[in-house]
Parts: sequence; structure tokens; C-alpha cells
Amino acid sequence: MQRTIFTEEHEQFRATVARFVADEVVPYHAQWEKEGQVPRELWKKAGALGLLCTDVPTEFGGGGVADFRYNVIVSEELIKVGASGVGFSLHNDVVVPYLLSLATPEQQQRWFPPMASGEVITAIAMTEPGTGSDLAGMTTTAIEQDDGSYLLNGAKTFITNGITSDLVIVCAKTDPSAKHGGISLLLVERGMDGFSRGRKLEKMGMHAQDTAELIFDDVSVPATNLLGDEGQGFLYLMQALPQERLSIAAGAIAGARAALDMTLAYCKEREAFGRPIGSFQNSRFQLAEMHTKVTIGQTFVDRCTEAHNAGELTVEEAAMAKWWVTDLLGEVVDACVQLHGGYGYMAEYPIAKAYVDARVMRIYGGTNEIMKEIIGRTMGV
Repeated sequence: MQRTIFTEEHEQFRATVARFVADEVVPYHAQWEKEGQVPRELWKKAGALGLLCTDVPTEFGGGGVADFRYNVIVSEELIKVGASGVGFSLHNDVVVPYLLSLATPEQQQRWFPPMASGEVITAIAMTEPGTGSDLAGMTTTAIEQDDGSYLLNGAKTFITNGITSDLVIVCAKTDPSAKHGGISLLLVERGMDGFSRGRKLEKMGMHAQDTAELIFDDVSVPATNLLGDEGQGFLYLMQALPQERLSIAAGAIAGARAALDMTLAYCKEREAFGRPIGSFQNSRFQLAEMHTKVTIGQTFVDRCTEAHNAGELTVEEAAMAKWWVTDLLGEVVDACVQLHGGYGYMAEYPIAKAYVDARVMRIYGGTNEIMKEIIGRTMGV
């Protein structure tokens, strides 16, 4: 089924992204997997080409186009080649919207230009060692001091861009006695006294993506680094999560298509009993089922993207896309490994990497169980 959501301008942008990925990412990603992170220089190169902050106003160095399709294109071109370590989507799709909607003019003037150029890498810190999807249960505190600053204490974990980030949106309790109403968002900068990185976490997959623990030990955060209004952090998080979940869904369906494409090519080339394995009925049926489901998933994600651009994507729809498509990704990569046979279990084959990289998609952005809970509640049950 022909995709219809992209214009000629989008395809020109895609060509630029594809060239960048081919030249600057593909030849080096395997080495980054060994090193456990992507070099900062890659971010500056991406910024110079306009691949970062496409929806940030041009006066701050961004692309000036509020169109999520450009974000989708960046993710698709990276995922197409298995470049799971490049954290542009976290920067573009998750962090930028908070600053667009909540930051003061002074904060935007300070942070957007270096974010757009790739000189400043961002992250967001929600999850804690003792809490997962239960954001109201966080224990990190930011207590206001007499001079108006906040004294930040606590720890966060599973933070994408955790090692390389220069600016982190930290969720903390400014009123520990409250639950949802006591959460605020603070902009914490690299180099602040008491702010340190814990260990770089060793993950099952996505080895080139730096994921880390963050530690806050009496960090004095100035009042000018409060993002939005005090005590409104939980509301802000809930408002931003649909885009984050759509971003995950867009990446997941791109990953499913990439896995299917590489497996289809393998099934046409690999022979057993004197003929291509794709010619056997079982193989054809599995490929046909995956092709059908991926097409259905892509159609729904594209429709969600259009709805999001129109300001109409609901929390329920974003949750649907996130859980169904990430579940589908898991189903597809598992079937694709099986079709590869023994070679599918070999790390040198891209499908093996796709298999381990895909597993976390059902967990982050809110587990798929939480997604179903959200959908169920909107149904009145």
C-alpha cells in the first residue's frame, strides 16, 4: 500500500538524512556498539545539516517547521540501517516539545541554539531505581531554598543519553507530601556541583546507546531553571507522553519493516533441498502474514502522525499505537530469526541485532501493560 503522508519536500529531506546516515553512521556504528556510545561529533554534523530541532523556530537556529513527519523520517532512516545507538529521537521528539511549550523566552534563547547545532545533547530523567511506570511514587526531591533555588537530591536510572547529555529535564518532588501535584520539572546542567553520572548500564541490546544512572547530591538548581510552573510536572508529563509514544510506534514499525525486508531477501537467496527457502509454503505464509500486519501497522501509525500534526491525536490512540506496534515488532523479529535458521542466532547477522534491540520497545515509554490500562480506562472499565 502506497504511503501518502509525505510531500516532495519531505522526500528531499529524507534523501539528505539517508546520505548522512550512509556516510556518517553506517561505517562506524559497529565500533560505537563496542564503545557503548555515539561520539559527540556526530551530533554536530547532524546539527549542521538541520537534522536536529526541525520544529524549533528559525530565530533559535531550528528548522521552523512544526511537522512531526520530519521527526519520523529521521527515525526511519536510522532504524532502517539498525542504528539504534543514535539518540536523536529522544532529543527531537521528547525533550524539544517540553521546551517549546514550557520554557521561558530566556530559557529558549539560551538552550535552543546549541541544541539545534548539536553542541548541547539533552535527556529526560523520570525513572528511578525504585519506581518504574509509577511516576507519582518518585522519591527524588527538589526543596525550595530561601534564595529561591532548589536543592535537588535523588537518583534516576535507565536514562537515554545519560552519559553524553549536557542538559537534563529532571522530574522531582517539590512538595514531597503531595503525589501527582507535587512534581516539578527542573533543567539540570552538566557541571552543576553534586550532579554526577553513575555507571553506564550494560543492556541486552542497543549497545551504542549510552544509558546511565544519574545521581543528584545536594545539587543547587537556580529558580531560573524551573521548567514551567512548580507542581505542574505530572500534568506536563501526561501532555507530552502521546508524542513520545507515537515516536516509539513510528520507530517500531520502521524496525518491523526493516526486519521483514532483510528476511525476505534472505529467503530468496538461501536454498534448502535445492530451492530457495522462501518458496516453501510455510515460509511464504509467514512472510505474507508479516507483510500484511506491518502494512496495517504502518497505515495506523501514519494516520496517528496526521492526527498529531492536526492536534487531534488522543492519549488513547497513542497508547494503542505504542502497544500494538511494539508487540508486532517483537512478533516480526522473532519470526524473522526463525526463518534465518541458525544464521539468525549469529551476532554478525543484522537480524540478530534487530532481535535484541527490539525487546525494550515494549517496556519504555510506559510498559505495554500500562498502555492497555490506559485504553481500558477510556472505555469506562
